[in-house]
Amino acid sequence: MITVPRGLVLSLAAMFSAYHIVLGFYSLGQPRSPVPAILALLVYGVATVLSLWPTSPMRMPVWLAFFNVAVCAMLPLLVGSQLDGSVDNGYATWNVAAVGTLMTITATRRRPGLAWVGAAALVVHTIFWAGPAALGSMGVIGSVVWVAVAVILARALAKAGRDARQYALAEQEATEWQAAQDAHLYERQVRLAQTIRLAAPMLRRIIDQGGVLNDEQRQESRYLEAAVRDEIRGRKLLNDAVRDAIMAARRRGAIVTLLDEGSIDDIRGAELESVLNTLATAIDSTLADTIIARTAGDGSATAVTVVGLSSADAKLSALGQESPEPEVHLWLEIPRNPVLTSSGPG
Repeated sequence: MITVPRGLVLSLAAMFSAYHIVLGFYSLGQPRSPVPAILALLVYGVATVLSLWPTSPMRMPVWLAFFNVAVCAMLPLLVGSQLDGSVDNGYATWNVAAVGTLMTITATRRRPGLAWVGAAALVVHTIFWAGPAALGSMGVIGSVVWVAVAVILARALAKAGRDARQYALAEQEATEWQAAQDAHLYERQVRLAQTIRLAAPMLRRIIDQGGVLNDEQRQESRYLEAAVRDEIRGRKLLNDAVRDAIMAARRRGAIVTLLDEGSIDDIRGAELESVLNTLATAIDSTLADTIIARTAGDGSATAVTVVGLSSADAKLSALGQESPEPEVHLWLEIPRNPVLTSSGPG
């Protein structure tokens, strides 16, 4: 995007405004009394300095815009009161161009409505003071055209700025969408490769044996099926240590369930490895019959919650309890930081 330095624009506007002031002082000999003209020059200078202040915001404050309109209404009255509107006053009517310049600045600084009010005040005064024919000879029409051009350009630039922001936002959203799609594709490829690595040997064995498996091979197939299910539901809860711990737990008869609901997607690197290694240690160290590991909810300080359940003592059935409740053999909350919080049977 091509931009113009603000200092350059302010300098050009200041030069135009200063030129009008020079013309005003140059023509002080023509008015019947120079005092009103000098007062008009001072007021115009103050309005110009305030309107072109370097640190001011792009949108002109309302009070300053109204002040500029008041100045534009006052300049023709002060200057014209000491001149004869029926003759050519030359540079003594410097106020016409000054009003056009000040209202152009006001329109450029996003106050077009008030800029039109100031230009209209100049037109009305000129008609009553020197007649409609003076609108062209005194340059009033040119001042109005300046204001019109400034209003059109300000609106065009504002629209271009809005469009540029919308395009930038759309580009950012498209980039984020593409990144998400690439991440999903990579995730699928990784999971597919891991699944193939786990299942391919057994699938080849099944093909080679025509689908006839002994009990040990059938059980091994069930373990592999569960491991493939872990790859789908466990996602980021898996590393090699966790996979080995889960397979060992299943071989000793435990039921292991992993549920990754996406709340640890922001954990990466060493922190994620620490969480997963802690999970693998917890699975290895428990003798629970059922082990459930799932990610905590969004906004929680806990990364993963691990619950181990063991069947109640069968002797309780002899005491009249028909459906003994399982006991909590393990409760572990693995936080996002290295400090761990755990408790034993509950």
